[in-house]
Amino acid sequence: MNRLSPWWRNATILILIAGFSVLSYITVLTYSNAPPIPARVTDAAGAQVLDRQTILSGQEVFLKYGLMEHGTLWGHGAYLGPDYSAEYLHRLAEICNDEHSKARFGRHFAELPDQDAEVASGLTRRALRLNRYDAASDTLVFTPCEVVSLDTQQQEWESYFRGLTPAPGLPSTFIRTPGEVRALTAYFAWAAWATVAERPGKDYSYTNNWPYEPLVGNRPSSSTYLWSALSLLTLLGGTGAILFFFGKFDFLGWRGEGTPAHFHDSALAGWKMTPSQWATGKFFLVVAGLFLLQGLAGGALAHYRVEPGAFYGIDIASLLPYNLLRTWHLQLAIFWVATAWVGGGLFLAPLVGRTEPKGQRLGTNILFGALVAVVLGSLAGEWLGINDRLGNLWFWLGHQGSEYLDLGRFWQLLLAVGLVLWLVLMFRALRPAMLSAERSEMASLFLYSAAAIPIFYLPALFYGPHTNFAVIDNWRFWIIHLWVEGFFELFATVLVATMFQQMGLVSVRTATRVVYLDAILYLGAGIIGTGHHWYFTGQGTLNMGLAATFSAMEVVPLTLLTLDAWDFVRIKDRPCADCGGNFAGGQLWAIYFLMAVGFWNFVGAGVFGFLINLPIVSYFEVGTLLTSNHGHTAMFGVFGMLALAVLVFCLRAMQSDRVWEETVKYVRVGFWGLNAGLALMVVTDLFPGGVLQLWDSLANGYWHARRLTFLMSGTFHVLEWVRVSGDMVFLLAGVLPILMATVRSIAKRDAPRASA
Repeated sequence: MNRLSPWWRNATILILIAGFSVLSYITVLTYSNAPPIPARVTDAAGAQVLDRQTILSGQEVFLKYGLMEHGTLWGHGAYLGPDYSAEYLHRLAEICNDEHSKARFGRHFAELPDQDAEVASGLTRRALRLNRYDAASDTLVFTPCEVVSLDTQQQEWESYFRGLTPAPGLPSTFIRTPGEVRALTAYFAWAAWATVAERPGKDYSYTNNWPYEPLVGNRPSSSTYLWSALSLLTLLGGTGAILFFFGKFDFLGWRGEGTPAHFHDSALAGWKMTPSQWATGKFFLVVAGLFLLQGLAGGALAHYRVEPGAFYGIDIASLLPYNLLRTWHLQLAIFWVATAWVGGGLFLAPLVGRTEPKGQRLGTNILFGALVAVVLGSLAGEWLGINDRLGNLWFWLGHQGSEYLDLGRFWQLLLAVGLVLWLVLMFRALRPAMLSAERSEMASLFLYSAAAIPIFYLPALFYGPHTNFAVIDNWRFWIIHLWVEGFFELFATVLVATMFQQMGLVSVRTATRVVYLDAILYLGAGIIGTGHHWYFTGQGTLNMGLAATFSAMEVVPLTLLTLDAWDFVRIKDRPCADCGGNFAGGQLWAIYFLMAVGFWNFVGAGVFGFLINLPIVSYFEVGTLLTSNHGHTAMFGVFGMLALAVLVFCLRAMQSDRVWEETVKYVRVGFWGLNAGLALMVVTDLFPGGVLQLWDSLANGYWHARRLTFLMSGTFHVLEWVRVSGDMVFLLAGVLPILMATVRSIAKRDAPRASA
């Protein structure tokens, strides 16, 4: 075959080097830009009020009890509880206004005429925005009203977490000891101080003036406006450039050049399932089971937002509180998607290598056992952790407290070991193809993309419970954005390319070029674009400028996925030169799921992602339903649909035409049920509700849009009830049929088997 130009490979390598050089530099700056945690916090007279150990103990409480899966801090986390930093800041402003009005006018703030109220408010803004941290002595001085606020809010948060009326979605007396609540309040006080105290030498706070809080003068900084505008230039320029190249070189994309082999000459024709391929059936059963559990957890979470005190009158918070269910909802999503891709990789590798290495089935079974141990152990540990039943082992065996990275450190290490074992199994199966001149490049890309998954999981191990939260959030998004949205996406592209090439639908040259093209487009914008998660988490404006411009260009490859979807339609309908039939008799529904990936990638990651990635929009909406809207359409709509495409492809390959004819009806119903259910969630609640919450944030302040009083009132609350229809369609017409198809497929698989 004609080999690709080496510049495809060279361009990919150069982009990786440039992108990670910039991102690593931003990460190094995080350590110096992070809001300092002072050794001592004193009052104006020098008496100690707090110390570093108390603040860090409060961070431990915040993480151990999984409060990031209940509310948010600096905008990141879950959506039922308040944003703890914004709520503390708002109450701080109210208390300071009252203290200044009593000191200046001898009356409460609410009793002042407008002119005097503005004077008191001005005193509050000046007092809170002045940074009284002294780096030389490592001491922060609280103003008198900040000391009063700390005392007052300790009582209020004590009532919130330990009072007779439970916090929404949490059991009563959730945090058992008053000392833990006092430490937690100290942590909230530090987090709120960082949002309002101006960074030394700057006119904006450590969080770039986030959250929007007019009472303390927190409004978008000049950089937030500037980089929002300039990012539009890179979007338009990038879109124009890529459309030019696609118009000039019409062989880009899945159509490729020339005529590929027809299905009867594909690698699948006449192939006998190897023992290790047969062993992957257990992985797909786990995928379907975890998918069902994740969907049920999601339905319960949605109901918490319409009845936070009960589930149709039943108190479930004592057994399954909101923060635990949301932890499981996110962890199960990662587990079932990753399991599908792990199983799909193990299934495809012998096809690519055209051989079965000795002991491959044993290795596959050992890996399956490790997977089950990680899933069951981490889920149980998270329940024990948030119920404070692990003592000092909470971080290692329980709940780490970081959204998406909740599983204890021991389970993370075991997961990393499992991924390394998976990589070894992949290498053994792919090695024969890597030694073949004709197949080496595609097989090598398969292996390299698989290797990136364990390698780029390592940042999950780079922080501990006492690490500054700004640094934790930096490494956290190395995983969420780079690992999941970057290298998982790349591996998924390789999986799809390999599936198509093995089915004879595209040539090796076309498959290889598509992988390189996607790597260049995704990673070129996505690596540096990771920083759009860090606009308001203690980073400087350098990150905002770079992240905004590069993140805007992430829309470009996502736009091209609409072309992918159309290519999939044409591939699906391509007639066979021998029999005159088309591809519909084989892997039709795997193709349909890939078409759905193209649609949801454009809508969820492209349109909805770009909407909230602009700094000026993110400033007001982060932590609102618009974030959840993007998360559902991008996480499930893209990665979930990709995982299901892999599942359907592998299940179909394990069955004869006769058995598949009985199974495919469940797949058909599941496909339409999942897409209809997700669409109903979006149009009935996630998008319109997010717009309403954004509007309230603009009108009344971020704190107000996150309070339970807003969530449980008006049109927003009605939309949350209406969403039930989408949830039911998703579960009953989507998830359940996929589960039934999987169970039936594994029970009745009858494809020809190779000898052991």
